[in-house]
Formats: sequence, C-alpha cells, structure tokens
Amino acid sequence: MRRAATIQLHPDALRHNLSVARHLAPAVPMWSVVKAEGYGHGLTWAAEALAEASDGLAVSQVGEARVLRKAGYPGPLLVLQGPRDASELQACTEFNLQPVVHEAAQLDLLETLSVALPVVWVKLNTGMNRLGFAPDLAEPVASRLKAAGHGADGLHWMTHLACADEPDHPQNALQLTAFRGAVAGRSGQASVANSAALFAGWGQGDGLGPTLQCWARPGIMLYGAHPATVPAVQPPEGPDADLHPAMTVQAPLVATQPLEPGSTVGYGATWSAERPGRVGIVAMGYADGYPRHAPSGTPVLVNGTLCPLVGRVSMDMLAVDLTDCPSAAVGDWVTLWGRGLPVERVARAAGTISYELLTRVADRLQLIG
Repeated sequence: MRRAATIQLHPDALRHNLSVARHLAPAVPMWSVVKAEGYGHGLTWAAEALAEASDGLAVSQVGEARVLRKAGYPGPLLVLQGPRDASELQACTEFNLQPVVHEAAQLDLLETLSVALPVVWVKLNTGMNRLGFAPDLAEPVASRLKAAGHGADGLHWMTHLACADEPDHPQNALQLTAFRGAVAGRSGQASVANSAALFAGWGQGDGLGPTLQCWARPGIMLYGAHPATVPAVQPPEGPDADLHPAMTVQAPLVATQPLEPGSTVGYGATWSAERPGRVGIVAMGYADGYPRHAPSGTPVLVNGTLCPLVGRVSMDMLAVDLTDCPSAAVGDWVTLWGRGLPVERVARAAGTISYELLTRVADRLQLIG
C-alpha cells in the first residue's frame, strides 16, 4: 500500500548534471552509471532520462542490462561485474554488452565456452583490493582473452580509485602510477574516473599515452550529490558544484503537539524540550527508508525553514521541532531531502552517505511527476 509520503523525480536534473560532468572532462566520452536501480531513482527511469545525452550506460550486473535491452535501450552497455556463469556470458553476446572481466574464474569461463565477446574491458586492481587483476597480469590476461577469440573489436582497461573523494590522499598517486604503468603502450580505451575522480581532475586520463582513449563513468553526481568527503567539517554539497537533485522526498505533517520545558518526544524519551514550543509529526519513518539512526538535530525543511528532527525515528513517523516555524500546520509538506535541502547534509547529520539514503527509499512511497 502506498504511503502519503512522496518521491518526486526530476529528469532534467540528470541531464544537467551530466553536462557538469562533461565540463569537468571535455571531449571525454561518458558512461552514465545507472546501477542499483539508478541509485534508487529507478533503473529504466534513469536510463530513459540519460540515454540520448550519454555515450553509453553502465550497470553492475547482466540482469540489469537485460532489463534495459528489453526496455528498448540500443546504445553501448557496460557491465561492471561482467558475466558470472554460462547463461550470463551468452546474454553478453545476445544483447551486445561490453562486460568487465576482473577474475580468473571469468577467464576460465571465457576459454571454455564457444562464445566470442567482441568488446571486453579488463579491470586492474591497483590498490582498491575489491575487483580486478594485479597490474603485472595485464599482458597475460590480454593474451588469454585474445587467444580465446575475445576483444576483436576492442580490448579495454579500467581501474577504480579507493580514495578519489580525498584527492590529496597518497593512495591516489600510487594507484594512478600503477595503472599508467600497466597500460603503457597499449591501444584501445581506458577508464579511471568515477564522479569523485572527475572532480579531482583525473577525467582526461592524463599520462595514459596517446593510444588510449579515456572514458569517464560518472555515477552519484548525476543524481545531484557531490562525491567529496573532505573537508570533514563542511564538505561540498551538490549545489556548490551546480549539481541539481534528481529526487525530492516529501511527507505531510499529520499532527502537532504543544511542548513545555521538560516535555519529551518519542520512544525512549531521548529528547526533551528546553523551552515552550511545538513538535510536528511527519508521515515518514524507517520503514519508508528514512534512517532510524538519524539523531536529533538532523535537518528537514518545513515551509522554507530548516527545522531539526527530535527524538527517535519511528517505523511510520518522525518528529520535528516546529518552534521556529510558527506557520507550519497539519497538511503542510515537509522536505526530507531534495530541492531546498541537499541529501548530503541529511546524510552527514545521520552519520551516513548520500548513496545510502538515495538507494534505500522504500517502494511504498508514492512516485509523482
């Protein structure tokens, strides 16, 4: 059953944010990343909004790529985790996908089955230690792929930076050096830059050599959130980089209660009023995807006024201090994040990141717009 709370999606924001990414790396082709249900916005919705403006779309797994092909997306599709088994390998050829190979078991699979992948990306583990081959295995991996008939139309390279959201972290230089050394003299395409690396200035692939065309793969920035985490006290938010939120989450005020000094709010009586005032009850809770651990003081927006969350978040409700917003009344809409309230600010207050808030909003909210 749908709730009174709503998600409003803004497709123009996606396209605007992609233009910001292109400004950070002019003339560099862009994989627009739509994995994880379009970062919580909806896989096909994000793909439709970005399709014409992107050079290609990137997903995490073959199943997502199947959905997009069946929905009619005809363009290049990058599969970041590549095929896991024989059926997914067959799908890569059936749907003309560009899979990423990152694991020895995938190489074994590609050598065993009589299927040839025209385009293959090889992921190198330069220090993230999550997915990828060691840089010194680049040539043996390439040789095995070519011997098995793969990559006839392109054998390409990528890596992922562990600390791109902290541009001055020494890990970045180590990884970039390792990647440049591994791909030196090779032809094809290469990809280093996610959203954070684009903002750090690495989208052009400087130092990769003249034979490699560099692709970027913006993700979180397309949805309006800034990827940087430093400085820790006040890291940048989307509006600081001209990023527009692609999602606005709102819920109505369903009740108000007067407060006297010493009055407590919510389970556990964890918050008490220090002055006479008023609390508002909002029809949004942790069952809707709002973080239960969000502490008192987490901001919400009521009639243009920032008001603090107070007390514990309940399953279907949360409470906000309306003392400084006397105009607020039952039926007014409260913005939890989105236009007027950057998601990064809410995430920071709740001790998490924007990615988690965007991807956890529950299906039971009404989708409007």
